[in-house]
Amino acid sequence: MTAPRPGLAALLASLSMAGFASMDAMSKFLVRDYPIVQTLWVRYVIFTGFALLVAGPAAIRSARPWLQAGRGVLALVENGVFVLAFFYLPLADTHAIAATSPLMVVALSVVFLREHGGLGRWLAVLAGFAGVLPIIRPGFHALNWPLAIPLAGALLWAVYQVLTRVVARTDRSDTTLLWTALTGLIGTSLLVPFAWVPPTPSAWALMAGVGILGTLSHAALIKALDHAEAAALQPYAYTLLVWATMLGALVFGDVPDGWTIAGGGIVVLSGLWTWHRDRIEKGHT
Repeated sequence: MTAPRPGLAALLASLSMAGFASMDAMSKFLVRDYPIVQTLWVRYVIFTGFALLVAGPAAIRSARPWLQAGRGVLALVENGVFVLAFFYLPLADTHAIAATSPLMVVALSVVFLREHGGLGRWLAVLAGFAGVLPIIRPGFHALNWPLAIPLAGALLWAVYQVLTRVVARTDRSDTTLLWTALTGLIGTSLLVPFAWVPPTPSAWALMAGVGILGTLSHAALIKALDHAEAAALQPYAYTLLVWATMLGALVFGDVPDGWTIAGGGIVVLSGLWTWHRDRIEKGHT
């Protein structure tokens, strides 16, 4: 077993979030001129190569293949939904709303997986959703419908994580990784011939960058989990919002307003409170 190294784990987790934010910034450039499925196809080609290298072809054997396939399709749709959100919204706004996903996982896990859910957890969930209100500001101006896109993506991501917990009861993580990659590759391969736009050399470079950054970010997160518990790394997941805000301002000139910052702060604090309560209940200090 790998020795715990919390400092290294924290660094790797933060770097992985920076990689994901950079990948999203590249996707925001690409979605202006190229179909979403085209960018996702290149990304899944690289991701599948990585999964085969890590897991090996034998990992394809699953006790629940239909559930694995459905989970993989859900991940593909969720990826596409978030890329679509980048077309309409700034990175910071998208990720501020998407940060509700861990709180959705709490709610769904209590309802469908019968996991423990006390009053503190439910209050954190409600506070997190309340944090979305300053971002969308219903009643203060005409509701901007694209704000519903990352909210839908966050729900899809939460359902995906719950299904991942279900398949983890019977399948190894290598099997789940390979099914995720292959399902996405097959799905995008079926659609991409009907939506292909010949890329320029710079677009090819960006598409490859999206795939490489996504793969390296996943690898860094997997390595971080070798040195620390998943629960201990939860706070660093929220650094994704910080990285996305910085890149959105520097690259696209999208500086979030006070409402977005306040709402994102509420969402993050709600998630951190849930993480803190879980550690107390499990006897951690």
